[in-house]
Order: sequence, then structure tokens, then C-alpha cells
Amino acid sequence: MRVKQRTFAAAITLSLGLATTAHADDEARWRSEAQAVTITRDDWGIAHVHGKTDADAVFGMAYAQAEDDFNRVETNYLNSLGRLAEAEGESAIWSDLRQKLFIDPAELQRQYAKSPAWLQALMNAWADGLNDYLAKHPQVHPRVIQHFEPWMALSFSEGSIGGDIERVSIKELQAFYGHDGEAVAIVETPSSWAEPSGSNGIAIAPKLTTNGHALLLINPHTSFYFRSELQMSSDAGLDAYGAVTWGQFFIYQGFNPHIGWMHTSTTADAVDEFAETIVHKDNKLFYRYGSELRPVSTRRITVPYRKTDGSIAERTFTAYFTHHGPIVREKDGKWIAIALMNKPLEALEQSWLRTKATDYAGYMKVAELQANSSNNTIFADDKGEIAYLHPQFIPKRNDRFDYTKPVDGSDPATDWKGLHALNELPHLLNPANGWIMNTNDWPYSAAGPYSPKRENYPRYMDTVGENPRGVHATMLLTGKQGFTMESLISTAFDSYLPEFARQLPILVHDYDALPASDPLKQKLAGQIAMLRNWDYRWGIASMPTTLAVFWGDILWDKMDKADNAEGLSMYDRMAEKAGAKARLEALVEASDRLQKDFGSWGTPWGEVNRFQRLTSDIVQPFNDSKPSIPVPFTSSRWGSLASFGAHRWPGTKRYYGTSGNSFVAVVEFGDKVHARAITAGGESGHTDSPHFKDEAERYTTGNLRQVYFWPEELKGHVEQVYHPGM
Repeated sequence: MRVKQRTFAAAITLSLGLATTAHADDEARWRSEAQAVTITRDDWGIAHVHGKTDADAVFGMAYAQAEDDFNRVETNYLNSLGRLAEAEGESAIWSDLRQKLFIDPAELQRQYAKSPAWLQALMNAWADGLNDYLAKHPQVHPRVIQHFEPWMALSFSEGSIGGDIERVSIKELQAFYGHDGEAVAIVETPSSWAEPSGSNGIAIAPKLTTNGHALLLINPHTSFYFRSELQMSSDAGLDAYGAVTWGQFFIYQGFNPHIGWMHTSTTADAVDEFAETIVHKDNKLFYRYGSELRPVSTRRITVPYRKTDGSIAERTFTAYFTHHGPIVREKDGKWIAIALMNKPLEALEQSWLRTKATDYAGYMKVAELQANSSNNTIFADDKGEIAYLHPQFIPKRNDRFDYTKPVDGSDPATDWKGLHALNELPHLLNPANGWIMNTNDWPYSAAGPYSPKRENYPRYMDTVGENPRGVHATMLLTGKQGFTMESLISTAFDSYLPEFARQLPILVHDYDALPASDPLKQKLAGQIAMLRNWDYRWGIASMPTTLAVFWGDILWDKMDKADNAEGLSMYDRMAEKAGAKARLEALVEASDRLQKDFGSWGTPWGEVNRFQRLTSDIVQPFNDSKPSIPVPFTSSRWGSLASFGAHRWPGTKRYYGTSGNSFVAVVEFGDKVHARAITAGGESGHTDSPHFKDEAERYTTGNLRQVYFWPEELKGHVEQVYHPGM
């Protein structure tokens, strides 16, 4: 394909419909590209896209994603480009401002212009696929983006949910920059409603498997429907399958015939805040840096937004920057600048190239781009190698400073000193125990006793420590062998809840210590008896699960509001600092709430915890009177590897999930790769599609379906074969 650079001016011309000749040229090109692409839909509606070239495959997969859920594709780019307020109004101004502090269209165009020819071809094809879809579907009305330009792909290049930029608090950004306008209310989410973000990844070496093949668990925990599932292949050697964040053109978590990669959100510190001492002098702003005063740089940022009458207005801000990064808030009289990775070109290169790697050495060669800041990686391949990779973008810092808090920006010693080399990062390759796991916890338990040693690394390599899922995974993997695809699936859905095994005996002891005359002795007798005899395993019929979750969430909220001068984890605060009174009162409140909402504190978990998909809206509505499906697993908060982040919603008594297990796959690497997978709900975002929620029941039971990776597997399971738009 001939690579053609496109300018921002051309984008404006096209979006305004002023270049009729260009439109004709575009349509001819799109027809040619579409003829080089074949989309095969299997009986789950999943697209298997094949093109003559890699660019053809990108064209086809962008088109297929738009067919399945164009709204999610566009919304992701409204977010990444800082244009959400043009669709959603004034409430989105602050998220747009946050994005525009880092994303500048003019700079992205320069990055596009200097990108290698092969990557330009992919970006061109991506934009062509989306634009061809819009041209072929005039009934689809974009909220804002009428025409996609290739450089836009660089605004959303890394793939993870909740990227580094989202570490900036919108509320504090508004407090700093919002003094020149009316404040917009921001609703805080109750802490017990905030599902831990992240994922599970497990790799099993051949020596521990029945068939002598490496196994990989891919289990991202994200918002439901955050990613598409598809396969993309080409005559140029591309052949990758897995989860694709809507609108991106690479497989984010998945596998090809030789390797598999699973990303888990990291607990390493790659985003830092610097407290700047601001000096006003001669009507100018400076910040102190060592013995000098440096000028604060500024940039005018305009944020268009849709008014209630549908017209477009603008807010313009003067944004401030130091060499550390943009100013995002104020604290104790200091302006806080934030430093984070901003390498869109390298990130897009790395995200694509790793999907074409064929072994560990090739994957590590791609990792040398060092444009992954937010994810650990669990790796397995058909040579039997398994590995753990820490994020490759880890700045070098002086470890005497605590970078979990703002450091003194006026002290040059706090500055970043380049990046750590890959061999300086926590890493594992084929550990002797034969397994590797990560559950968004530290790397120091990733392979049991064969894990990297904490004392060998700066403390900023981890900021969280262990978590209950890590404890659970270690328990399930240690000393086990004879793994199969089926037993690894069972591991991923093991029902044990280790954090309740820690917390509830303390509650029972509190109850046992009550004097016989205490009114709670009688009021809580039945509840304690049920919890005392529980095996700490979730299940649809389990009443103790319901009571324990309600109790745990209530106590969590109480401790979240309490002082934490000791810096303890929430789990330690609940166990060590809450006190008997708070723990027992939380059980009373949980019992009363269950009695009020469900008629009894002894209510089966499946009666409360439900999966429901009613509309194609990105923010789903929920309704107790509408059909829903019971879900046996719980929030990952309590150590469940299978995660279902659910809570009550306005007008509901039941819990409905919106995050957690979103895509689950188990992959076996032998002479030919084979996999089983499941996606939350279904592949299509259209309520009238048979694939809107055809996977829901399988999802709730962990019944993973066969992945049709090879043509012979796809045979007999084909629903439709077509060229895009034809």
C-alpha cells in the first residue's frame, strides 16, 4: 500500500465535506481495500478478519469493530482526544482539559509524519476502515467525529483501562483551573462500590502440564464491554487473537500461533508528582529549582462543549507547566506538577509489534521500545518458555525519596534520571517452580520462593504489596502438577475467599467475647453460627457469602472514612484497627439491610448478585423487575480470582455487575495453539443482535467456549462471510 501523509487541514476540509474530489478518491481507495479483506463471523458473532497485507487486516478489523459497536469506538476517541464535552456537555470539560494537558493534535500530526512507513500504512488503513463504515452506514450518526484521521490513532496507543493520565484527579484539576467559571458537581463513588481494577495472569510451564505444553490464563478485570474479541490475520504473517480495546487496531491481550501475552495493571510507580515552589516576580511566574528561578511555561487550551440547547460553546484555560510536567492541582501552597510517560509513537509501535513476535527473544526485542508504563506482562510460548515482565517504562529515581507522595520539585535530586534498563527491572524467565502469576500485586511473589527479591530493587518498583488474589493464586498453584486447560479454568474460577478466612474469625471472636447479657448476643446468634461454620466459598445458593459481602462492604466504608496515620492496608485496618464494636455493628447493619430488602438476613447469594444487560448504553441502566442471571462469584476484593464488581443502583435492591471478569481465555501452546474463551454478555453492542447477550449464561458459570483459531476449527461454525461493506 502506498503510504500517504494527511494533514490536519485536510482533516478539517474532509470533515466539513468541502473536498468532493477527495471524497471520490477516498471511496475508490476504500473499495480497493475492502476487496482485499474477508470478514468471517462465527456462530458467536466474533469476527475473523483476513487481509492480503497487515494494513488490509487493520482496515477490516476497524470496520468490524464499528459494525459491532461504533458508539464505543467513537467514545474512546472522544476521551483520548479530549473531545468528550462536545458530546456530553459541560460536565466533561474537566476530563477533556486533563487529556489536552498531554495530548496536542498538532504534536500527534508531527509524530504521524515522522513515523515509519509501515506504521503510517496501518494508521491510514485504520482511519479508512472507520470512514468507510460511516460512508456505508448513513443511518449511523457520530456524536462528534464525522471523519477519522490517521494521526488520531496515536492519541490512544497503549490499550490499558484507566491509563496513566487518569491518575490526575478531575476534582482537584477543577479546583485549580476552575476558579474562572462555575463549578460542575462531581459525584463521589462510595468506596465499597469501587471494584479493584486489574487482572489475573497465570503461566504454567510444560513440566507441570499433562500434555507437556505451556498454558496461559488471560483474565482481564475491566469494565464490561470495554473490549471486543476478534482474530486478525494477513498473508504477511500476522495471525493474532484476543481482546481489542474498542477502536484500537492491535490485539491487546491474546495470542498468536507461537506466543501469548497477558497484561495486568502494575503496582509499580511510573507516575510522580512534584511540589513546585512558585515565585511571582515582575508580573511573571517562576518556580524554584535548585539555586535558580525558572519561568513557568504556559499554553492556552480551548475546550469546546455542547450547551443544553445543542450549540457549541468554549472554555479557554491557561495551563501551566514546569520541566516536570503540567500543573494539575495545588497542595499546601505548592503547585503540583505530574510526570508520566508520553510516548504515543513508541507505544503504538510496541503494541503492534509484540503481536507479531514468535518467541520470547522476539518479544523482549520489542520491549526495548520501553513504552509500556502501566502493565506487567505474563508470557508463554510454544517453546515452553514462561516469563514475567515488569513495565518497561520505569524512571530511575533517588530511592531515599518517597515517590508515593509529591516530592520537592525544587530539589534537583528528586528529578527522574532516565529509564531503568530492562535488566534492572524485576523479571522472571522459566523459574524452577514451573509457574508464574500476577494479580496486580507486587512481583515478589510471582513465582513463590523463586520470585524476584524485594531487597534487590528500589521501593518504587512496587507501591501496594500483596493482595488477597495473590494469596489465593499462590495457594492454588504451589505444589500442583498435571495441569490441563480444564484444570486451569477451574483454578481461575476457584470459589475460595481467603480474605474472609482472615477477617471473619476475628468477628466471631468479637462475638464470643460479648457478655451473655449483651443484646447483640441474641440478635446476632444465628448470623454468627452461619458464618462460623462457613467454608469461605462463594456459590449461587450460599447464604454466608451474601451476609459476609454485605458485612465486609459496610465495614470497608467505615474504615475508609477513618484516620489511617499508620498507612495500613484496608485489610489490616479492618482486622487490626476497626475494633469489636465497629465490626459487630457492621454485622447488625448488614443483617438489617438484608432483612429490609430481601425479607431475611439468610438470603442466597444468587438472589442478590446478578448479571443484566438491557441496553447498548455505555452506562447501563438496571431494573429489578427485568430479567437477570444469578452470578456465583464475588468482587475480587475478597480474594476471588473470578471477579464480579457489583453493587446496588438507584432504584434496585439487587447487586448488578459492571466490571470484573470481562474476557477470560485459557491457551495451550503445543504443535498447534488451542484456546477456550468467554466474553461478558456477548460480542455485539446492538440489542437486536443474537450476540448481544448470548454468552451471558456461559459467562456466569465459567463455561468457556472453544476458540475457532484455525480454519478447521472454524469449519461448521460460520455465520457469515463478506468483504467490508459488500
